[in-house]
Amino acid sequence: MRAYQQTGPRRLEQVDVDNPTPADGQVVVKIECGSVCGSDTHVRYQPTLAEEQYPLAPGAPCHEIAGTIVESRNPDHPVGERVIALPDPSSAGGPGGGLAEYIASGLLISLPEHGSTEEWLMCQPTGTVLYSARRWGQSTDKRIAIIGQGAIGLSFTMIAERTGAKQVIGIDLLDYRLNKAGELGATHTINADRENVVDALADVTNGEGVDVVVDASADPDGLNQAVSLVNMYGTIIGFSQIPRDQLPTFRHPDWMMKEARIIATGSSLSQTPTEAIQTMVDLRDRGWLDPSVLITHHSAWDDIPDAYEMYAGYTDGVIKNVLDISGAAGSGVNA
Repeated sequence: MRAYQQTGPRRLEQVDVDNPTPADGQVVVKIECGSVCGSDTHVRYQPTLAEEQYPLAPGAPCHEIAGTIVESRNPDHPVGERVIALPDPSSAGGPGGGLAEYIASGLLISLPEHGSTEEWLMCQPTGTVLYSARRWGQSTDKRIAIIGQGAIGLSFTMIAERTGAKQVIGIDLLDYRLNKAGELGATHTINADRENVVDALADVTNGEGVDVVVDASADPDGLNQAVSLVNMYGTIIGFSQIPRDQLPTFRHPDWMMKEARIIATGSSLSQTPTEAIQTMVDLRDRGWLDPSVLITHHSAWDDIPDAYEMYAGYTDGVIKNVLDISGAAGSGVNA
């Protein structure tokens, strides 16, 4: 089968590899579409990793994947079912990823028969956010600030708004992402490149401050920023992924003086990595929230390296770029 493989920093090459073989409990999914995620670009695509880590497994880095089951050794997921598939650590040769024609996995989220696969795929990133957003508890008594308004931050913004937060404040450096935040439910936005965020938060909250700060910034200093912004005894939700060679010095005294609670979250490492994503699929099916509003671009197979560069550089107003793996979508077409 054809696949892309990362062979060095910011270098994806097309390769031919063997089709995957499913283990007991797994299926083989013919991948129809994938999507570029910030954690793929910030942690694996852009940094210079140790030489022995290259090449990455065929199909990596891409973990947002959807398609149709063509072979099954899992009685709960028959051939012909549409699914979101997560890269499975138990797969032979490693988990691989979505930059390939097929993937073997037992980590599956069932999709309805109606609607486009690419639109349902957006429930994957927003589902991981749902997992994390649960940690702030009841929303209606809280003012919530989200640092970073990429696809993950915007998903936090949508969920905070939909669950009735008192205020939802989007913080970013890029106006196009802040404009999107306003469209999707942020009551206020702050451009951290032009404004003093501490002063701006005090202004928009009438001095009340914020009870919850989400770090979805991918900034090595994001956690320190969150500590500087949260109220006394407040809660910080950590979602941001940063490379290990960019670890910051944590300002421990500032945190201690706030007595803030910091919660690290990541659904992929939980005991139930598919549960929150399946819940988001069900919520979208009921009309509660539609993560497909995050799609801004489509890229054809041959344009996938350019799609990663677009995402890494925040160019052309990109939020989510759907990658056409099966050959159905056009090249470089804005949604």
